[in-house]
Amino acid sequence: MKAITKALKEVHGISVRNMTNYSGNPIPNQFEITTTNGYIFQSYRTVIAAKVAGEVFLDKNNWAYSNTTGKYRNQFLGEDRKETERKIKSGEYQLVDLNKGV
Repeated sequence: MKAITKALKEVHGISVRNMTNYSGNPIPNQFEITTTNGYIFQSYRTVIAAKVAGEVFLDKNNWAYSNTTGKYRNQFLGEDRKETERKIKSGEYQLVDLNKGV
């Protein structure tokens, strides 16, 4: 019973929703995950970006994977690719392995 209680506490407060297009229609395989600690953008089974405690982390291997991923990454971050690249270069955004061990 303790294991179940612990597991439920860990997932309490987590919600997953499909990203939406400009018409408000859900986009398959593009997800925004809300946790008690922050927000995560996931494309298919790959975590692309995370906003945690006021910081932004991008997956170093997949943040610029495809045009479609980029489109929804831009939506998640509220900016275009040039702005994201500027923030990576300045160190405001950190490139890390968000999918290690997943």
